[in-house]
Amino acid sequence: MLGEKLGESKGKRIVRRVLSVDPPAIEVSFEDTGSVLGISTTGLGTYTSKVRADGSIFGHGQGINMTADGESLLWEGDGVGKFGPGGSVSYRGMLFLRTTSQKLARLNNTCAAFEYEVDAAGNTTSQFWEWK
Repeated sequence: MLGEKLGESKGKRIVRRVLSVDPPAIEVSFEDTGSVLGISTTGLGTYTSKVRADGSIFGHGQGINMTADGESLLWEGDGVGKFGPGGSVSYRGMLFLRTTSQKLARLNNTCAAFEYEVDAAGNTTSQFWEWK
């Protein structure tokens, strides 16, 4: 069951790198700004996408969100995606969260369902919700 919306962000894809052509695998890095539990954050993440035989995408990533005072939320995640118009990409999946931050402590060891979108120009949007 989905619970509270925990965070959201907007950003930009900054790097893409081909890791393999057989099977196709791409590494993507992005930067974003947003909020987690209502606290402003800046983030950085990298994920690897593997294109499956049916054209769908499997992604695995990791990243960090930092508060203005230097506290961090670390995440790792997996998702499935699909290509859209003009090279856009849409993913759905799960994030696994951990932190040493007192402000964000209730997220420690939380699973969160996420939506992640990249438009044709490389602009990103993401949202995530607690999975109860």
